[in-house]
Amino acid sequence: MVHDETYEQRLMRARSFDAGDELAVFRNEFHLPKQENGEPVLYFVGNSLGLQPKRTESYIAEELTKWRELGVRGHFECERPWMPYHEFLSETMAELVGAQPNEVVMMNSLTTNLHLMLATFYRPTQTRHKILIEDHAFPSDFQAASSQVVWNGFDPAHSLLVLPTEETTAAINEEAIIETIHREGSQLALVMLPGVQYYTGQVFPMERIAAAAHAVGAKVGFDLAHAAGNIRIHLHDWDVDFAVWCSYKYLNSGPGSVGGCFVHERHASNVDLPRLAGWWGHDKGTRFKMKNEFKAIPTAEGWQLSNPPILSLAAIRASLDVFKEAGGMSPLIGKSTLLTQYLDVQLRNRLGDRIKVLTPESGRGCQLSLEIDCGDLPGKQVHRQLDASGVETDWREPNVIRVAPVPLYNSFEDCFHFVEKLAGCVEA
Repeated sequence: MVHDETYEQRLMRARSFDAGDELAVFRNEFHLPKQENGEPVLYFVGNSLGLQPKRTESYIAEELTKWRELGVRGHFECERPWMPYHEFLSETMAELVGAQPNEVVMMNSLTTNLHLMLATFYRPTQTRHKILIEDHAFPSDFQAASSQVVWNGFDPAHSLLVLPTEETTAAINEEAIIETIHREGSQLALVMLPGVQYYTGQVFPMERIAAAAHAVGAKVGFDLAHAAGNIRIHLHDWDVDFAVWCSYKYLNSGPGSVGGCFVHERHASNVDLPRLAGWWGHDKGTRFKMKNEFKAIPTAEGWQLSNPPILSLAAIRASLDVFKEAGGMSPLIGKSTLLTQYLDVQLRNRLGDRIKVLTPESGRGCQLSLEIDCGDLPGKQVHRQLDASGVETDWREPNVIRVAPVPLYNSFEDCFHFVEKLAGCVEA
């Protein structure tokens, strides 16, 4: 990049990148929030809540019409009946996370799904009872793991094995993960880590972690909240035991929408695995015989508890259809790589050592986590100034502004204007 370009030259460069972007048309598939002056907000918080696809309203309206006109018959007597509605999502969702359709089900919330998975895959013994989790894990993950340890009669102080972060970068050393697994292997029951660390945006080497965990006899599961719809994932081929994710971040399904769950087919087909059961996981052929018995569906559906909320599934279907029309993850990752690299270079060229990018260059999706170093100006104040100027970013304690240029709806020009506004805040 040229360091002495004018504002106009830098802007024209960004616009030229947008002009050559074949995915730029998908920005028009989303509602962009507006500022008070009517101009679109610069929206960089898709890692917290993705934007609403324009088709979501009609997809939900379709289900409301069924409810109004068919009542209970909407479960069976229409083009997309409610009884099997979750099945309409499985193929595309499976493609996004590198799974077989029978290994994926959309149900519950992320943490509920995590508890269901831990009930099956965390089976501690007196000699093998530890769960490996990272320092600065998302609080709900830590709370779920800790409570499962207690539920099974163990002490989190001894059974939760916490990977430390590097002091200067807040990242987790990849080799330290593998070394810890090998060192603690005889006591390790489960490795439970994120696909993408929420605070730093670091991508974890899931394939290596899964192989190392299995080599010592441990199970492995991943929280993909910040990975699904963001990075390339191959859960089936990587032989991951289970994974869970939400659908309202990069998957654009709306606040609190239904989560996703993956169970590898070698486990899903084992109907004798212990689980916390509910009637929606029972054999479909005999479910409505209403007998007090449980015969698990031999797919990931066997962990379902209750019939899912159809309006939420309709919103997920709307978003997945956009992903499908965009060509799936491969082209989106291609754009994401360019977009994030562009933003990184602009930040470093424009702001130099006044910002620190925590997200490792060697492993990242579309999130950059920034520490602001402006003397007496705290990062939280910079975040508030950005918000006041029409830039939506995400603050995470103690000192990080998270910025996520999402390839489906963010542009190179968005990134350009973000850097200029950030520079205006720190240079004032």
